[in-house]
Amino acid sequence: MCIAYEMRCQCGSKTASFHFKDNIMTEHVIKTLYCPNCSSDINVNPEKMIVDNGWVIEYDMDIAKFMGQKISNAHITPDILFDEGYCTWNGIYPGDHIDSLKEREGITALAKTNPLMYLNKMKSWAKERTERLKNEGWRKAKIGSKS
Repeated sequence: MCIAYEMRCQCGSKTASFHFKDNIMTEHVIKTLYCPNCSSDINVNPEKMIVDNGWVIEYDMDIAKFMGQKISNAHITPDILFDEGYCTWNGIYPGDHIDSLKEREGITALAKTNPLMYLNKMKSWAKERTERLKNEGWRKAKIGSKS
């Protein structure tokens, strides 16, 4: 089981939902969240921050390293926290868990009337969506497409 947590950015204009793989980390590992509006004036420190398409997550690395002792042989970095899923978006980007549900609604209706068409549309939707998000610059879409 994994928990999800929603947080408002520093300027208060946007929110992001986070996912914590295996419940190893908690919301306390996130020090500050910056949306594209409030991230333009900050100096990014890669020792404690990741940047994803204008969004910046600042991690509390002391807490992350303490909680990360549960991960065998891990050197805890912001990249590991985000890219390995220990403290990352709930989905590919902030709000993705909501947007993807809306996008799938029309396709899901086909499951009862035309299962084959449903499967084909779902496959093409997922592939096209990932490619679009990759082209938009979302970090998790790029990472997922490397495999």
